[in-house]
Amino acid sequence: MKVLIVYAHPEPQSFNGALFDTAIDTLEAAGHTVMTSDLYAMGFDPVSDRRNFLDMGNPDYLSLRHEQLIASETDTFAAEIDGEMAKLEEAELLLFQFPLWWFGMPAILKGWVDRVFALGRIHTPGYTHREGRFAGRKALLSLTTGEPASAFHPDAPCGDMDTLLAPIAHGMLHYVGFDVLQPAIFHAPQQVAEAVRDQWLNEWAARLTTVELETPVIGATR
Repeated sequence: MKVLIVYAHPEPQSFNGALFDTAIDTLEAAGHTVMTSDLYAMGFDPVSDRRNFLDMGNPDYLSLRHEQLIASETDTFAAEIDGEMAKLEEAELLLFQFPLWWFGMPAILKGWVDRVFALGRIHTPGYTHREGRFAGRKALLSLTTGEPASAFHPDAPCGDMDTLLAPIAHGMLHYVGFDVLQPAIFHAPQQVAEAVRDQWLNEWAARLTTVELETPVIGATR
């Protein structure tokens, strides 16, 4: 299986960094091909604008939707974006590794989606969700939070986690066709002992050893 891990954390020594490294090592040891996009290390620019394109269909007025369609037809996406799209197109499993910041993804990861999930190349008008281009492939969210698990349920201060993740799981991943697996959520790693973090890493590795066999929680197996 070909796996793309898109990693969004500025500190390699963080727990997110440990989860990222564990995923690479475990998946490769299991015989999978692992591609990575370490967004901070790459200096990835999250701003979606004219720089997405080598040429403009209308240089006087920027409609990203219109220009994405043209670039998809003429193969004129900027090299930085084209390379990320190529990795995504190969991936049978897409894994996002990130900290939950302000109840969402870090801006650099949201910007990656804004620029890479281009109309015409990654998704097609009228063909979304189960009919999306990536139907039959899987996606997995792995994330850390700043608050303990008790803070994330409908009556708690932070609200329901499924609701918080819906814009990512439903609105981005399943929209383009991915079947989404149960998220891996590591609550407040900075508040627990090192032994607990080590246990979490072992459990993460054990899960990834057989991740290709998991049943999605969003979308349907085919």
